[in-house]
Amino acid sequence: MGKYGESIMDGKNRADIKAGAHVLVVKKQDQRSGKLTEGNVKDILTKSPTHLHGIKVRLENGVVGRVKKIVIVQP
Repeated sequence: MGKYGESIMDGKNRADIKAGAHVLVVKKQDQRSGKLTEGNVKDILTKSPTHLHGIKVRLENGVVGRVKKIVIVQP
């Protein structure tokens, strides 16, 4: 369980990610530091069903990055 009472999945499988999903991504310029950016998925950019470093998405705020964690909020 995470800090908001949610379960967390990794972002390597395209089928696990849907538009509107709450995710943590790493932007290209933050790959070295590993800094994560939080947001909701607008578009899925990776075409393949899986990706070793995470599925690339565009967030609703325009940020593009690879999904490191999918946040599923528990009711």
